[in-house]
Amino acid sequence: MSATPVRVSPEWLALREPADAEARSAELAERLARQLPAGRLEIHDLGGGSGAMGRWLAPRLPGPQHWVVHDRDDDLLRLAPAAFETRRSDVTRLAPADLAGASAIVASALLDMLTADELARMLGACAGRPLLVTMTVTGQVSLSPADPLDARIVAAFNAHQCRRGWLGPEAVAAAVAALRGAEVLVRPSPWRLGAAHADLLAEWFGGWVAAACEQEPALAAEARAYRDRRRAQADAGELAVIVEHADLLVLP
Repeated sequence: MSATPVRVSPEWLALREPADAEARSAELAERLARQLPAGRLEIHDLGGGSGAMGRWLAPRLPGPQHWVVHDRDDDLLRLAPAAFETRRSDVTRLAPADLAGASAIVASALLDMLTADELARMLGACAGRPLLVTMTVTGQVSLSPADPLDARIVAAFNAHQCRRGWLGPEAVAAAVAALRGAEVLVRPSPWRLGAAHADLLAEWFGGWVAAACEQEPALAAEARAYRDRRRAQADAGELAVIVEHADLLVLP
């Protein structure tokens, strides 16, 4: 099965960029930096879109760098920093030759939107080079204060993530299993959303509940009141949400 391409809006990427930057594992970035050779580095960013991963990681890596951002969305690529090289690419169909010269390969918020076959092809193309993949969802979400409907929404949303054949919450485990024999480090990178992230929290929450209801239509009647309760809590600064992600570093 092949996943249907889904366009991610520039507005959503801009909204989530600060939360991603707060959440990513600085430890893994530092470990990657220690593994890289001296001299000019060439970093390939898969599905890099507007270049957010590069903006976060470049200052954490040593020496002069040349960034190559791969994405199939021309509109997003136009938003990447001018100093970055951009390539219109389907990252699920890259060959090793497309990544020739890479000192390291990176990606963010990508693995959970791949099928098992696409993951295998991508890992094959990246083989032999350090690989840092951040912000992969794990399916764990906690909201405070708790609500009786939370668990059903979480389960329905996680099922929705797999509808296109995507790995969804199983992506990190699938990647670790596929990389058997390599050194693989996994670290948590949770979003911690509250009053300071009001816009992101509102956007994420609306999409999260809508996807759950699409997956399980029987939720719709209860979800209407649930949304109202949660929005009132958010407006009052009383809602806190942890959306678990994981970062993964592969060292050949």
